[in-house]
Amino acid sequence: MADQRGDPDIREVPAPGDRLHFAAGFAPRFVVTVDTEEEFDWTKPLARTGHGLAHVPALGRFQEFCENQRVVPVYLIDYPVACDPRTVDLLGPAIAAGRADFGMQLHPWVSPPFDEHVNNHNSYAGNLPAALEAAKFDGLLRTIEAVFGRRPCIYRAGRYGVGANTARILAEGGMAIDSSVRAGFNYASQGGADFRNHPVHPWWIDRARGLFELPLTTLYCGRLRRHGAWLHAVLWRTPRLRGVLARLGLLERVPLTPEGVDIRAALRAIDMALADAVPVLVFSFHSPSLMPGHTPYVRDAAALDRLYDWWRAVFAHLHARGVRRPALPKSSRRRADPPLAKRQHRLYSTARRGPVAQRLELAAHNG
Repeated sequence: MADQRGDPDIREVPAPGDRLHFAAGFAPRFVVTVDTEEEFDWTKPLARTGHGLAHVPALGRFQEFCENQRVVPVYLIDYPVACDPRTVDLLGPAIAAGRADFGMQLHPWVSPPFDEHVNNHNSYAGNLPAALEAAKFDGLLRTIEAVFGRRPCIYRAGRYGVGANTARILAEGGMAIDSSVRAGFNYASQGGADFRNHPVHPWWIDRARGLFELPLTTLYCGRLRRHGAWLHAVLWRTPRLRGVLARLGLLERVPLTPEGVDIRAALRAIDMALADAVPVLVFSFHSPSLMPGHTPYVRDAAALDRLYDWWRAVFAHLHARGVRRPALPKSSRRRADPPLAKRQHRLYSTARRGPVAQRLELAAHNG
């Protein structure tokens, strides 16, 4: 749905005709995205200073782990991490060799220019004035391009904070993919977007400019799953009842992340996604979880071991279920040829050399 200027708004539930259609014989894929960001105290108000980057060396271990699993992670990098020289030392060779890929993640409170007050409302980049959101986006884009030598083509708003101007900014900035929508979640009470009714199937945000949404995957599992969106919202303030429903196998909301999701639930959600013919399973987690003590999910070495065990079990299950491990290509400045896309109504693997899109062999139709 477009705003008053005619620009699409990512916060709006897409129309059925915006659905991204895939070529016949397309096998399901999965993508591992890493919100590669600074450490901060999740229990305190956000601040421009006081964050840390102690976990950055741990990216090397995770990259080595993924290579041993033959998985190509996508690091969605924010400004403080991009400015740390260790980042390019650790990830640059893998990215250059195609063993990893990269994108951008915008945390506005630590991304220049610093022209806004730091508060909860402004922590969602989409709530900022259009010019300021664009300036922060452009600054981060230039920084990452300078670090890795080429532009990324995939974006995620920190805190999933898209707004009325985000789609236009991304399209004008050359992005091919947005991955800011966390389907099944509602951040409206905090000043963010409501994604409860958004699909987990990819869709066109701006077909004319080649921008599509690759939402984070969340599944409702259980016998009441078809009523999951509204029933979970009704039960939001009664977590004990939600827990009872989950234990009884009636209803549970399961995002594909090792953070706060046990492996049995994750495997059930994967199976449910495949039963629902979800074409691309998008996993995510926060990079500070790679070192104990920086997120609520990994407090000690034992918890870190469990995180890696979670990934091992997930990768093994995906392999057993025939879900492909895409060997993602290098990012590039090259954009799709509009006449070709318009004439054939398709986005072939050769039409764009950005992350995720090429190897996923998306065949997007106009209707």
